[in-house]
Amino acid sequence: MTRDMDLFRKVLLEIEQVPPGQWRQINVAGATSEEVRYHAKLADDAGFVEARFLGNSTTEFAAQRLTNSGHEFLEAARNDNLWLAAKKKMMDSAGVLTIEGLKLVLQEVVKAALHRT
Repeated sequence: MTRDMDLFRKVLLEIEQVPPGQWRQINVAGATSEEVRYHAKLADDAGFVEARFLGNSTTEFAAQRLTNSGHEFLEAARNDNLWLAAKKKMMDSAGVLTIEGLKLVLQEVVKAALHRT
């Protein structure tokens, strides 16, 4: 399965909505449960979420919360204009989208937006 950074962002947005202390299955409109689980696992691997992945299932998992790193990434990525600007900048300069690269470029885009105000 390929990584889709837009789906990765949507998964984080959904996990952010989980009430404190609860575990929930996450669904994203337009994505299969396998795609959502895969991207939730990527977010878990990156240290952005706290989630449980049930056995060898391709669909079952439960998410509880974003970590501080997840919140930091999502705050920068939440705004559609900043997200699109960061993705464009990465593709124009590096030709690839990576989580670590987006973290850096999102910080640059946010700083540039602050200097414009």
